[in-house]
Amino acid sequence: MSRAFSMRLVTLWIAFGLVHLFTAVTGWLYPSQPMGDVVLVYEPWSSAALSGGAIVGVTETWVYPQLALVPMLLAKILSTPLIAVMGASGAYLIAWAVLVTVLDAIAFAALVGRSSSQPRRVAAWFWVTALLLLGPIAMYRIDAITVPLAVIGGLWLVRRPAAAAALLAIGAWIKIWPGALLLAAVVASRSRMRVLLTAAAVSAAVVVVLVAFGADTEVFGFLTEQTGRGLQIEAVAATPFLWLAIAGAARIEYSFDILTFQISAQGAGAVSAVLTPLMAVFVVVITVIGGLKASRGASFARLFPPLALSLVTTLIVVNKVGSPQFQTWLIAPVVLWLVLDRTRAAGPAVLVLALCALTCLIYPLSYDALLRAETLPVAILTLRNVVLVVLVAVGILALVRVPAHHPSTTRE
Repeated sequence: MSRAFSMRLVTLWIAFGLVHLFTAVTGWLYPSQPMGDVVLVYEPWSSAALSGGAIVGVTETWVYPQLALVPMLLAKILSTPLIAVMGASGAYLIAWAVLVTVLDAIAFAALVGRSSSQPRRVAAWFWVTALLLLGPIAMYRIDAITVPLAVIGGLWLVRRPAAAAALLAIGAWIKIWPGALLLAAVVASRSRMRVLLTAAAVSAAVVVVLVAFGADTEVFGFLTEQTGRGLQIEAVAATPFLWLAIAGAARIEYSFDILTFQISAQGAGAVSAVLTPLMAVFVVVITVIGGLKASRGASFARLFPPLALSLVTTLIVVNKVGSPQFQTWLIAPVVLWLVLDRTRAAGPAVLVLALCALTCLIYPLSYDALLRAETLPVAILTLRNVVLVVLVAVGILALVRVPAHHPSTTRE
């Protein structure tokens, strides 16, 4: 290993550590409680489960897939030695930040390793920059646990497809979105049957364990729990209603059932109702396009990245929810695209970095003003949502342009 390469690697790891430290600290400093979910929701859920109380997802229906409780419990256990000094809330926040950083470090090591690959270093710098721009919301949400799982799973898809599928399936049982990478892998990989069977086996094992612990109708409650919710203010489809709110023709109201701010206006319910079936249609269409490319011999390196990014972005754009942490979902597919096809990934990477910066400007930095329907934060959110639509269009266009060859001439 050359001295120059060693210095580049050391610089990368220093940047990784500093950015995680900075992001963790800003969670304590920024307005609008960017750590709120961790300390107000995750900690009580984990405390109840460990003390013999209700177990979310098992004894009562939950908004998350059940494996999301595992990192919450782990953070609670890790926080125990700090409680006497920091109090339960402070100790839990520190334990959560440490847990996310450790998981990210494992994935970061898998990404950069001791390799001299320039695409992997570029991907690593992209990840660090995205985290810095997105701010504390990138760390203090359950979504942060799934990002390193998705990165490692994506990196392993070609050489370790079964292990990759298991990680992605576990990620999907924490927060649904890694299932989009699984779907893209089933379509694009030559090991699709191994990926599919492994993911099915992991899911079956999770269901068996849940039933053994007493879950019944709650097993898939995370799907049904979302069906009745309204249109969240940060969702792409909510953008016109925010401008109506400025004019006084719509209201922003808090839902105590879902613990989020939603739009109250004529037509908002109808828009909310149509989004989930519309999302399903988009996912099917994108998957069919990918399937046609795969059947015509498109290579994994060209097909998987735009297919994965298009599917993940669709889950954000055509969604009645628009939580800021959803932008973390975009990190993994772009990291993988930079590794596999760096030149074509440059445009999507720039768009994702812009999305991260715009999202941080909205939440937490100007969220209070957004709740008052002030013009500037609504304009920033509108721009962010426009960029999301552009990103999904760029991903689909790249997918359509993937060259197809006779299978005998392709390589992974």
